[in-house]
Amino acid sequence: MTVYDLPRLDTQGAQQAINVKAGRWKMLALLLVCASPVIASYFTYYVIRPEGRTNYGELIVPTVPVPAIAATASDGSRVGLDSLKHQWLFVSVADSACNAQCERHLYLQRQIREGLGKNKDRVDWVWLRTGSSELSAPLREATATATVLHLNEADLATWLQPEPGRALSDHLYVVDPLGNWMMRFPVDAEPPRMRRDLEKLLRASSFWDQPGR
Repeated sequence: MTVYDLPRLDTQGAQQAINVKAGRWKMLALLLVCASPVIASYFTYYVIRPEGRTNYGELIVPTVPVPAIAATASDGSRVGLDSLKHQWLFVSVADSACNAQCERHLYLQRQIREGLGKNKDRVDWVWLRTGSSELSAPLREATATATVLHLNEADLATWLQPEPGRALSDHLYVVDPLGNWMMRFPVDAEPPRMRRDLEKLLRASSFWDQPGR
């Protein structure tokens, strides 16, 4: 009975096999790291969320990604709306003239954001203004800590949508750090309940979302 030795890999071949295997694991790990915010976001909204709908704002299903449309910043520079990604956004929409409802929304955005305490830096106060490109000096001063962008309402309507029969300016909106519009608050929403929704979102995403862009 003849016994044959198994073929032996030379040192170079063995090392090459190890390198290929390690490279595959590294690529898989990289893909998981890149996809983790997306996975976490949807897991938070649709799995962790308790049964019985405890959220006050209306969840937008499916979420709507921010379009790559141009807007004008307060300093006159042109920026892409998608530059707002990588931060939670608390958004209002109103004509640049800013009527009483607009003023109320801007006030609530500022106060509710401040009420988030240590988490406020994870949320941007955003006013998307339409109509005239001019902004009065008092409004410019009052929104100095906000992100204020001017754009065409028709372009904006390709992303955010009001309830049927309502105007874009009637609501406040929430956008996640991936740039997805995911929540719309009802008309004349109650400030404490809006803050609680924001607190829940920030708490649920705290393990992957960090302040700033």
